[in-house]
Amino acid sequence: MKITHTEIYRFSIPMEPFTIATGTMDHAQNVFIRVYTDAGFYGVGECSAFPMIVGETQDTCLVMAREFAKLWKDKDALDISARLQQLHDFTAGNSTIKSAFDIALHDIAAKNAGAPLYQYLGGAVRDVESDITIGIGSPAGMAERAIKFKQNGATVLKVKLGKDAKTDVERIHRIREAVGNKMKIRVDANQGWSFDDAVFALQGISTYDIEFCEQPMRTWHDDCLPKLRTLSPVKIMADESVFNHHDARKQIESGSCDYINIKFSKSGGIFEAKKIHGLAAKHDIPCMMGGMLESRIALSAKLHFVYASPNIKFYDMDTCMLGHLEDPCAGGVTYEGYHLKIADTPGIGADADEAFLAGCEKFVV
Repeated sequence: MKITHTEIYRFSIPMEPFTIATGTMDHAQNVFIRVYTDAGFYGVGECSAFPMIVGETQDTCLVMAREFAKLWKDKDALDISARLQQLHDFTAGNSTIKSAFDIALHDIAAKNAGAPLYQYLGGAVRDVESDITIGIGSPAGMAERAIKFKQNGATVLKVKLGKDAKTDVERIHRIREAVGNKMKIRVDANQGWSFDDAVFALQGISTYDIEFCEQPMRTWHDDCLPKLRTLSPVKIMADESVFNHHDARKQIESGSCDYINIKFSKSGGIFEAKKIHGLAAKHDIPCMMGGMLESRIALSAKLHFVYASPNIKFYDMDTCMLGHLEDPCAGGVTYEGYHLKIADTPGIGADADEAFLAGCEKFVV
């Protein structure tokens, strides 16, 4: 099956401002692609650039997407390993835009097999309940938001921290006081703390029954994580410290983390994410499915991957609920409260809404 051409779209989604330790986003900097084949159907992919984390912007993704599309013309769409290796041979990094191309290939392969992607990957449907994220704000404002989420039926909160360790402890104190003891609370510092601040904050919040903390420090302090784990009553999840399975191996073998957060924007898509998942499972390190600010298109691919990945035990799959002011997706995953569902249609089962695409800048290669 040969690739004939690729459509590339500037897929900007307006949203309410969302703040983490490293910055604020007021729109989702996404890219959407359709990879066409001579079999008469195409595969779709989407990625969400988060420059403060991954170092890619929407514009860099669009430039690289056109280069990638040139490489793939007239090549076999079903040889996923070879197609992705072409991208890696062409450029290091750029995992965010690579993930869109990876998803498109998996969509093509599953459609060719006439199966939903999770079945193509050897998975089965299971219950998936996402957490819901509270961005950084005042302790009182974050507590008010937590109450609203609880009233809406949420049972798991993910709280962004990392601005100021002392205030972060107060943030968690106010949130736990507001929602009571039954809701799960997990936190994400997004690399915002120094080592000393991390020790202070993690010891301070431990009394409030915290499930785990994602990425307490900058990645250049990874060598300090084993020591931090001995001092922290809260379990540590590696996020920005693990882009690929080589990073995962180093984190696991050094005793640096209890859990690992898998994101397609870091791994470059499903192919590498499977390697991270497999390695973590071998070492009894549970994983979480995370993301940036993707629409329900990429979210659909993530749900299929979760169904095929039994070692994913935590679900941070609320990106479409974080203030997206438009929904550019046709078909795809749906939310029933905070539980995710998807129909058994071939491929990832999602596409872009044509009316939304009509307003997007478009490139064809």
